[in-house]
Parts: sequence; structure tokens; C-alpha cells
Amino acid sequence: MPKLELESIEQIDRTGYPPPFDREVKGRWYRRLGPAADLNDFGVSHVVLKPGAWSSQRHWHDGEDEFLVMLSGEAVLVEDSGRTVLRAGDCAAWCKGTGIGHHLRNESDADCVFVVVGGGERTGGGYSDIDMLFTSDGRYTRKDGTPYDADRV
Repeated sequence: MPKLELESIEQIDRTGYPPPFDREVKGRWYRRLGPAADLNDFGVSHVVLKPGAWSSQRHWHDGEDEFLVMLSGEAVLVEDSGRTVLRAGDCAAWCKGTGIGHHLRNESDADCVFVVVGGGERTGGGYSDIDMLFTSDGRYTRKDGTPYDADRV
């Protein structure tokens, strides 16, 4: 496999979250490395969180495992069980189907950088702190099934 030239891969700051849930992820910049490497069985993203930014709303996946490696800086991992500071070299993992909500918050005054890998079936999941679920077909709904006017990115 050839070396990926990180700077040649588009860095984006989009989110599909409907307002007002999109506010906290402003300042999250990511590169989708999987498509750049022609990977098909799992996703890989290189993420930069600016100070104050969140990686996502606190979420879980029904059918996908996630694995994260902090490369630089520090962020606070927020889970159902509490808060943990992650620094360069630290790793975290979440098994599919556990319903354990998680996300990172950059509460420092410097950028933090991490790589996250996810694999499994895109069956959906949900958000711990807000009235929102995500579906396997790329939609957001309220927990009662009412759709939001937004599509996952």
C-alpha cells in the first residue's frame, strides 16, 4: 500500500447534524482516509479538533465498532461513566451494540489530532443527550421516528 499524502486529501468541516445540534462540532476538521486508500470494509478518519470543538454529539453505534488513537494534543472523552483525558498515544475503543454514548471535547487551548477507525454494519445508532437517532440509510430522526430535515454526511 502506498503512503497516503495527508495534505492531498480534502479536509472538511461539514456536518449533517440539524440545527441546533451542529453548533458544538464547528471547529472539527476531518479527512476521510478510507476512500483515499480504496478501503471498503472499514472507515478511517483523521480528525483535528480546534479548541472548544466536539468530535460529535455523544453517540453510539448499533452495528459498528470504533477505535481511536490520539496523535497530538489532548481531549476529554465523555462517556456514560464520566470523563477521561486522552493525550497523544492514548487509545479508546467502543464495541458495537453496547449503547455506550461517547465523544471527545477539546477543552484545551490547542488543536488535538486523532485517527478513528470504524467497521461493521451501518445499521444505525443514537445520541445519548439529545432527541436524535441515525439510520442505516443516512437519515436523522427523533426518537419517536419523526424525521429531521437533514442527512448524515
